[in-house]
Amino acid sequence: MKTIKFGKSGLEVPAIGLGCMRLTELEEWDIPKYIWHCISLGVNFFDHADIYGDGECERLFGKSLKEIGIPRDQIILQSKCGIVPGWMYDLSYENIIRCVDGSLKRLGTEYLDVLLLHRPDALVEPEEVAKAFDELETKGKVRYFGVSNHKPSQIELLKTVVKQDIQTNQIQFSIPFSNIISSGMEANMNTDGAIDRNGDVLNYCRLNNVTLQAWSPFQSGKGAFVDNNDGYPDLNWALGEISAKYNVTKSTIAAAWILRHPARMQTIVGTMNYYRMLEISRAADIELTREEWYRLYLSSGHILP
Repeated sequence: MKTIKFGKSGLEVPAIGLGCMRLTELEEWDIPKYIWHCISLGVNFFDHADIYGDGECERLFGKSLKEIGIPRDQIILQSKCGIVPGWMYDLSYENIIRCVDGSLKRLGTEYLDVLLLHRPDALVEPEEVAKAFDELETKGKVRYFGVSNHKPSQIELLKTVVKQDIQTNQIQFSIPFSNIISSGMEANMNTDGAIDRNGDVLNYCRLNNVTLQAWSPFQSGKGAFVDNNDGYPDLNWALGEISAKYNVTKSTIAAAWILRHPARMQTIVGTMNYYRMLEISRAADIELTREEWYRLYLSSGHILP
């Protein structure tokens, strides 16, 4: 599996990671086998959140790790905190510490490799985040820190007092759901794609060595686009032709499209299907041509000025 540099750290992570939000869809007895299957493919990066399955995904994963018996330093564990489902976002010092301690207990580990702030909190006080990060780092509970779904200005606000590097920003990104691309391409145009909803997060992260993680790489914002011939006929035709050329699936090419971008993003996939993960992992070995990349971009409904 091809690896990429993780932010400003010395950590190397696989180009593809497993998002564990749907882990409860597997039978409990099948989870250790699936985790081992991913590791055997080089997918040893596992993305969690304290709210996934109301904590059950972390618990089942931790239990499975014990059964597998793989050394802790051979996998990379990431989790997220800050969402109180149905009520609020909470990035207070107390809640960050409480959430991390809960994740560590459920995962059965002494530390997280990476902790992300799951969503921006309108009431965030950067000093509280800084206090929590300092304590978690000092006590060895978290090694690296990042954010999810944050704009550049929100990251900059945190950085006024947070001393740890923000290593990553996890955002929704796919071929059709790629406003971070179109807002730059369609600058100064009166088009939907020109609307800057993210404050140019793409170039901000590239300039500041913040690794972008793409979540929902096979979703359009209106549901899945792969094999959705009614909603995305042109895109699926292009995916079909290009996947035939490389002798892979459409999902493989959709992931390869993300990995082709020079920002060197990491793709977080949430499949719980053995064969699908095998096929998607092959994306790390495919280098789409510039023409193929733009063909997919345009066939999803984007334009060139």
